[in-house]
Amino acid sequence: MPRWAEGVANWVPPEGWTRVSTIDAHTEGEPLRVVLEGYPDLGVGPILERRRRARSDHDALRRSLMWEPRGHADMYGCLVGPPATNDADIGVLFTHNEGFSTMCGHGIIAVTTVLVECGLHPAAPLGIDTPAGFVRATPHMEGARVRRVSFSNVPSFAARLDARVDVPGVGTVRYDLGYGGAYYAYVDAADFDFSLDRAETPRLIRAGRAIKEAVQDLDPPVHPDDPDLGFMYGTIFVGAAHESAHHSRNVCVFADGEVDRCPTGTGVSGRLALHHARGELSVGEEITVESILGTCFSGRVLEETSVMGRPAVVPEVSGRAWITGRHEFLVAPDDPLGDGFLLGR
Repeated sequence: MPRWAEGVANWVPPEGWTRVSTIDAHTEGEPLRVVLEGYPDLGVGPILERRRRARSDHDALRRSLMWEPRGHADMYGCLVGPPATNDADIGVLFTHNEGFSTMCGHGIIAVTTVLVECGLHPAAPLGIDTPAGFVRATPHMEGARVRRVSFSNVPSFAARLDARVDVPGVGTVRYDLGYGGAYYAYVDAADFDFSLDRAETPRLIRAGRAIKEAVQDLDPPVHPDDPDLGFMYGTIFVGAAHESAHHSRNVCVFADGEVDRCPTGTGVSGRLALHHARGELSVGEEITVESILGTCFSGRVLEETSVMGRPAVVPEVSGRAWITGRHEFLVAPDDPLGDGFLLGR
């Protein structure tokens, strides 16, 4: 190591600076920043209570880690804490540019990969408490590497089929409302002449935001079990696969105009519930769904179930993740942009 590099490695930030250690990863292209040290203790108890505490007391640090200059408009994060139930090994909160989500499939795949490959959890199934409920993730190993992670998600269901909403600047939009740990409006990409490739990203953001806001304003979802779970998380455009061997393609616009680089684990879960509700997908039948990058998740219905009397399914989603870096983020107390910023999109 050059002498100047040794000096940097041995440098200690001044007293009073915020220091947060993370491991970053991506799941089929979608980032995840896993916080290891430096985040305030959110305590124990139900994960939804911790989510409320994080939102009310520590949102500035969430912005600092997700927004520029330490993150970007499409960054995603994960806070790992103690479990809330006896069946779980850990509890998690997922963060993004708008706040704290209720479930995240790509996050489950990535945090499992990080914990196992870094020796923080054995190469065995991992029980995870999320705000939306309990999830079990199974790493599939090749030597010391996690080559794939499958997770059984929270019960997912079709909330509305063939609904319609008037969207300002767009017109009347036909959509299905599905829940896979979060609520999405699923629309047919062909109705917008979208082929769901990268060049369409700005148009997808505009349309996705408008549809999400219209559904939330005019016909907001109500979760049958917990009101904290009843809000619109995003819009998913569903179109034809670009590879003939695959079932279809998803592009999800969620939070404050974020575009998911992967097929969206909770979004695929909702898709499975919708297809099953229509009699288009049998228990155990697997489909492969592409992302805007062409990367894929596979999914299947494990079993039928119900949520407060509503027909539902237990979905399983599978995908791959890779570790991309280790970081120690610093926030000087006199940094005028310490809480982060986002430019308009």
